[in-house]
Amino acid sequence: MTRPLWIKHASQLATLLSTQKGPRTKEAMSELGIIEDGSLWIEDGIVKAVGTTEELEKQFSGRIPEAEIYDASGYLVTPGLVDPHTHVVYGGSREREFEMRLEGATYMEIMNAGGGIHATAQMTREATEEELIRQTTKRLDSFLEHGVTTVEGKSGYGMDLETEIKQLRVMKKLREQHPIDLVPTFMGAHAVPSEYKGREDEFVEYIIDEMLPIVAREKLAEFNDVFCEKGVYTPEQSERILEAGKRYGLTPKIHADEIEPYGGAELAAKVGAISAEHLLKASDEGVKMMAEAGVIACLLPATALYLREEAAKGRKMIDAGVPVAISTDCNPGSSPTTSMPLVMNLACISMRLTPAEALTAATYNAACAIQRVDKVGSLEVGKQADIVLWDVKDYRELQYLFGVNHVKAVWKKGVQVVNKGD
Repeated sequence: MTRPLWIKHASQLATLLSTQKGPRTKEAMSELGIIEDGSLWIEDGIVKAVGTTEELEKQFSGRIPEAEIYDASGYLVTPGLVDPHTHVVYGGSREREFEMRLEGATYMEIMNAGGGIHATAQMTREATEEELIRQTTKRLDSFLEHGVTTVEGKSGYGMDLETEIKQLRVMKKLREQHPIDLVPTFMGAHAVPSEYKGREDEFVEYIIDEMLPIVAREKLAEFNDVFCEKGVYTPEQSERILEAGKRYGLTPKIHADEIEPYGGAELAAKVGAISAEHLLKASDEGVKMMAEAGVIACLLPATALYLREEAAKGRKMIDAGVPVAISTDCNPGSSPTTSMPLVMNLACISMRLTPAEALTAATYNAACAIQRVDKVGSLEVGKQADIVLWDVKDYRELQYLFGVNHVKAVWKKGVQVVNKGD
């Protein structure tokens, strides 16, 4: 038994409690459940009580001498951030492509010339599991430093059976070694390998007949994702892959409408995807269908910034009733960042989310997008004690003072994993 942890006197405790169940939409995305002079009592990694400092002082008066006490006076306390869309496991880097884009090359031009996803796939194929673990550990450490305690990770930098399985096994090992909860997604359909060019339907069959059965049998993933985009996978091919994954118990996700309108948002609603990602070019009809189906829009404003594209219409999606989550899209080509605080800033600046909506999108709704809301995403009795202490007094300062990492301390399951001291 570990000592209880009592975090008291928070200037603001943003619990993320809300009257709306399930993914938050419209006005519910602004409900942060703020408690002034807030306090948390934690035992064995679980939140046991939430309230004002005065309330918890009375409730636990007989046990205070045995508790580890953290005085959060002058600080904001929130749930640990949740990143619901990353490609965090990969080999190598692509800094030369960054330079090429600045010189005028487009993302798809680089990819079609053998760069982009194909380049990372080659480097990931060549990397050993130990090398991938070492590289990914550094990224996960950086996520923690930025207040992120739960991360979704996709395969997809192999596009062959051996490397896809290698990526997923690396994630499995890291879940045992690293404090961050790493949630695995299979994405064999990230691109079409060069050796299958002109035979795309054959590769679709390979994914369905060869890859998915092994991923399911070894229980290596919870979700199945596909890049539905012109020049990558058609809506028809994407639907076949996602429906096949459902038969193996994998929940569908979909990279949709990133480069041009292509029916990805509509397909997400049709197949019952838990989330649709990117959505920069999503049609009005697709947004409407997502709202009706309850599909979460996972928006990636750092990717749009990095590619110098107009961000997804987050404000319009929220107003239409779509639940919105946000993510770094951490990957080597279009968003090599681990900073969810920056992503929250960009959600406000480039997509017109309010500070409250951005925080909800990075916690509660993000947890819903990876089916973890029963454990993380809010500070409620019975949930994991994943907590961030921020060196600001008011939640609005997180977005107002942009481009700064305000994290002072992080607890994962009640254990302090980041301590920046005084």
